[in-house]
Amino acid sequence: MARKNAPQATPDETMTTAAMLARLVAFDTTSCNSNLALVDFVRAWLDRHGVPYRICTNAAGDKANIHAIIGPNSAGGIALSGHVDTVPVEGQTWSADPFTLRAAGGKLYARGAADMKGFVAACLAAVPDLTARKLARPIHLFITHDEETDMAGARELVEDLAASGLSPAMCIVGEPSLMQPILGHKGRLALRVIARGKPGHSSEPAKGVNAIAAAAEAIAYLSAEARRFAAEGPFDASFDPPHTTAHVGTIEGGAILNIIPERCEFTMEWRTIPSDDFFAQVERLRAHVTAAIEPAMKAVDGNCGFTLEVMNWIPGLRLPSEHALADLVKQVTGANATGYVSYGTEGGLYEQAGIPTIVCGPGAIAQAHQPDEWIAQSQLDACDAFIRRLADRLVG
Repeated sequence: MARKNAPQATPDETMTTAAMLARLVAFDTTSCNSNLALVDFVRAWLDRHGVPYRICTNAAGDKANIHAIIGPNSAGGIALSGHVDTVPVEGQTWSADPFTLRAAGGKLYARGAADMKGFVAACLAAVPDLTARKLARPIHLFITHDEETDMAGARELVEDLAASGLSPAMCIVGEPSLMQPILGHKGRLALRVIARGKPGHSSEPAKGVNAIAAAAEAIAYLSAEARRFAAEGPFDASFDPPHTTAHVGTIEGGAILNIIPERCEFTMEWRTIPSDDFFAQVERLRAHVTAAIEPAMKAVDGNCGFTLEVMNWIPGLRLPSEHALADLVKQVTGANATGYVSYGTEGGLYEQAGIPTIVCGPGAIAQAHQPDEWIAQSQLDACDAFIRRLADRLVG
């Protein structure tokens, strides 16, 4: 599908959240692409309103984060955090151009509308109102890259916060939650597993080592582990499912049927409840393949065996229900209850850095990553009101 950038780089003096969202979705910031054109647009918007900001760029120089501060240019206050990278549209059937915002029936359609340029648009559209207030404590805006892949942007931002000394006291990550406060989510570790075998003719299997068969044994172990998690726990009733899960997502190996495959690779993930440790699960898998699968492989050829490569990981999030941030967000949203989710966010990284964090944002996670992704205008309206009520708490 053809890519395009926003048709107009210079922002207006004021914009509605929907108008801002139209600008943001027009930048194709699929995670494989640079986000610098969008960052330049946001910088122009912040410059127009006299908002100071810091930029931190990745090692390749093609992606950047923004940390803007409205009010006192200091640490403390509250951060509103959102990512602007999106998942691809290739292979999906869209009713119209994914990078042109389309309104119909009270819904706004575009890639990233729900996940999560809608929240970022609400934060940016609020800038004129926020700068007009006499905030006693700052509102920080975090805009990051690569959340959909390895969360490199948030990791870089955390490092920059430590260097600048400008960390907020608390953080709200605006992932889609229908504006309901989310206190926690599971952690996640993605792993690449490579089985190295020995090729040969399939008529003489004992003279080779079948890498696919070896990988299948490892996958069988992981399937058994998944059943063990479900049966034995540990359990945390806050989550659905209420236990750690293991999932194999891709597998590749072999050339043709009559050659013993010398290589097989699969990728998998654990999604762990906060009391569980995904690094410990990696070591359990490593111990199993070392003791139960590799000896027979190495008996044929010592070069055979397994390689386990951690691809990426994010820590879980668990804000205590009695924390002041939980009370604040409940009061500002009017919510009577809080929840937990199994998907991951950048919030775990902020919490790990010592910043108490909660998830609360417009839209439904069910719309994320889907063709014809949409967010309801009513959700953006609710987010607009939320940001302004939150700012009222920081005045005086």
